Amino acid sequence: MSEGQITGLLEPLFQLVPVLEGYRWQINVLAVICLTLVLAWVIDRIVRRLVRSLSKTAPVWDDLLIDALRKPLMVLVIVYGLSFALRLSAPHLELVTKTLPAMVRELGFIVLLAWAFMRFVGRAENLILRRNSNIDRTTANAIAKLARLVIVVLTALVLLQNLGVSVSGILAFGGIGGLAVGFAAKDLLANFFGGLMIYLDRPFKVGDWVRSPDKNIEGVVEHVGWRLTIIRTFDLRPLYVPNATFNNISVENPSRMTHRRIFEYVGVRYADGKVVKSIVDRIREMLVNHPEIDENNTLFVQLNRFGPSSLDIMVYTFTHTTNWGHYLAVREDVLLKIMDIVDEAGAEIAFPTTTVHLHQEAAQPPVE
Repeated sequence: MSEGQITGLLEPLFQLVPVLEGYRWQINVLAVICLTLVLAWVIDRIVRRLVRSLSKTAPVWDDLLIDALRKPLMVLVIVYGLSFALRLSAPHLELVTKTLPAMVRELGFIVLLAWAFMRFVGRAENLILRRNSNIDRTTANAIAKLARLVIVVLTALVLLQNLGVSVSGILAFGGIGGLAVGFAAKDLLANFFGGLMIYLDRPFKVGDWVRSPDKNIEGVVEHVGWRLTIIRTFDLRPLYVPNATFNNISVENPSRMTHRRIFEYVGVRYADGKVVKSIVDRIREMLVNHPEIDENNTLFVQLNRFGPSSLDIMVYTFTHTTNWGHYLAVREDVLLKIMDIVDEAGAEIAFPTTTVHLHQEAAQPPVE
């Protein structure tokens, strides 16, 4: 729509109110802005209805694409309307150059296109994680972040090129300045590559329980970023660990264990030595028949050592469950059954005792 068409539409208004003739171009600009806002609202409503109708069909990627384009498309209409309003204002305002409307329109289109891609990446990530439980959340987050980074870099280069900045010169300078930036931001780069190694090697993912024997780090992984990993400790405090730390320490991931271990010593009195063999056999039989104990894994019940005040029976076995709460219940049940076996054998659990033997010397005749 040209300025002449806008003026033709508003001509009856100027004839009806002649005093507005002196504000013709201002009214034209105001009319363009109002028409733009109405058109943007109408397009937003149409796209909303389209998304709702498409969401009822089986394919979902078209829904994501249209939903990702909804807001950028609405803003694009506003940008084009504002650029047209600037073109109408250019002959009357010294601050508005003739090239400004076209520049606003081009730069706005580039930024909004990048915004649409960013929205599509975010929605695709959420959809994949929601519909496919086999997808690793950490890997999906890493791919999404990498896609966003590529979009941001490409958008910045295109914007600079449209602004007249030589992109080739920037890239050439980047080779020289990269060395200086690398020295200045070596810790930042170390954390970045540490995060990259986490994404590639995947020693843990979001939701895993991790701990390090080298440092006081233990808790549940909440977020893996490019610079920091957030771990929620068991006292519910957030622990922010730079990713470079994981390049220099050992990390244990108990969440990936296949079984949990029960390793105990049961001490009986030396006075009960005659029934120790029976106690050992009954404990072993109990563990083999216990539904929560994996009898196909390592299972040892042996008289292991002579303690200072007890005969120590080693109990070494593994549970089927890896859940911490369930494991504690199984372990408690095993220990109670062991106590019953010792009691039924007429023996007792030993506790630390000390026996003192007094030496009596032969009586000596009195010395005269």
